[in-house]
Formats: sequence, structure tokens, C-alpha cells
Amino acid sequence: MTKVVSPFWKSSYSGQENACVEVADTATHGRAIRDSKQPHPEDGSALLTVSRAAWHRFVNSL
Repeated sequence: MTKVVSPFWKSSYSGQENACVEVADTATHGRAIRDSKQPHPEDGSALLTVSRAAWHRFVNSL
């Protein structure tokens, strides 16, 4: 399992909405992505982890 090494943050584009995703840095320099409505893994929420290269491709495609 990839270790999360920073606090999660939401995009500035999300405003005050609660229906969004949050992103954090991982130990492997990638990103961990989670649902903002279920932020705690002990509650059964899942993390999607992606590599640094995959994250950059995704962001650059927006």
C-alpha cells in the first residue's frame, strides 16, 4: 500500500461544494485520491493511487 505523506486538499475550483475529490502526495511522489464525503479509511473509504507520470498526464489533459 502506498503511504500518504501530506494532508489531503481540494481543488480551488470546488468552492464550498462537498461533492468533490481530495488529493494528497504519496511517498512514491505520486498522488492519492479520495472521496471528500468519506475521508477516513477506517470508515471503509478507498484510496485511488496513481504514479507521478499518470497524475501529470491527467492534469495536462484537462
